[in-house]
Amino acid sequence: MSDPLTPGLRRRLAKVEERYDELARLMADPETTASHERIREVGQELAQLQPVVDTVRALRDAEARLEEARQLVDSDDTDLRDIAREDVATASRQSAEVLARLRALLVPRDPLDEKNVIVEIRAGEGGEEAALFALDLYRMYARYAERHRWKVEVLSQSDAEKGGFKEIIFRIAGKGAYSKLKFESGVHRVQRVPVTEAQGRIHTSTATVAVLPEAEEIDIQIPESDLKIDVYRAGGKGGQGVNTTDSAVRITHLPSGEVVTCQDERSQLKNRAKAMAVLRARLLAREQERRELETGTARRAQIGRGERSEKMRTYNFPQDRLTDKRLGYNLSNLERRMDGDIDDLIDALAEQDEAERLASLEDDAD
Repeated sequence: MSDPLTPGLRRRLAKVEERYDELARLMADPETTASHERIREVGQELAQLQPVVDTVRALRDAEARLEEARQLVDSDDTDLRDIAREDVATASRQSAEVLARLRALLVPRDPLDEKNVIVEIRAGEGGEEAALFALDLYRMYARYAERHRWKVEVLSQSDAEKGGFKEIIFRIAGKGAYSKLKFESGVHRVQRVPVTEAQGRIHTSTATVAVLPEAEEIDIQIPESDLKIDVYRAGGKGGQGVNTTDSAVRITHLPSGEVVTCQDERSQLKNRAKAMAVLRARLLAREQERRELETGTARRAQIGRGERSEKMRTYNFPQDRLTDKRLGYNLSNLERRMDGDIDDLIDALAEQDEAERLASLEDDAD
């Protein structure tokens, strides 16, 4: 892996060290020590910078030991070469460990990363095949969750006439679920011969995925006066009693216009609780939009309009190829991946995101 500490970022870190040394001198300055307020301000900034500076200097020492060991690898002395190779391995490991600590300090974790998620999948272009693809994506994420021993709960679903989902909304509960799945948001495109295709032609269909951090009541306060709640008789398939009572719930958040419906449960109270969980997640995403203007409208930007041209990832079954345009390379073995084995893909996307955030810190180096 290439060094994520680019020259621009290293210049920035050098400035941080300069500031740290300046603050250390100020702590000993009589003018500083004479003022309780001033010494508190300097001390707080010094304490904030110390972990970064200590790690930068530890990394520099580790890199110096690694470079010294590498130079000895070419020695004419056989015994010295063997020792040097061992030193290179040790120094490389230590350097990587210190670098990982530094990256964690420079790119703090998203405070939402440990949350559960609510995933919304909707069939896009492609008719019946798009609905079947939406079902395949749901199964992929459900199997992924199962591999991680996470719990999956369907909150709402709308079945297509010939199989699959027009829409399915489900909750995945597990430690770090959002940190793993947040990069799955976007338009997914599939190229394959549908089971409904009699002439063996390859079709292209899409489905949209939105991954929202689950919001708890303490995260989003929703006054009752902001809600319009309608109850009605559930339609479609269901067990006895589902469509014979007014158990379905439609909640409209009046300030934002968000509408959530749920009719899967026989109990009106359970349907209302599920609908509120989805509504809170959507409103938390809206709050993220305001805090992170550079990401655009988080939920709507995530799911797009479901058109083929908006693809974020393509699943090409005839060529057994998965292409994620953010990574710039292809993966194979679609059957295994559709069975939820996507850890390498998710890890690669997380690493790329971290690298991009590190690179963005260069802006402060000039």
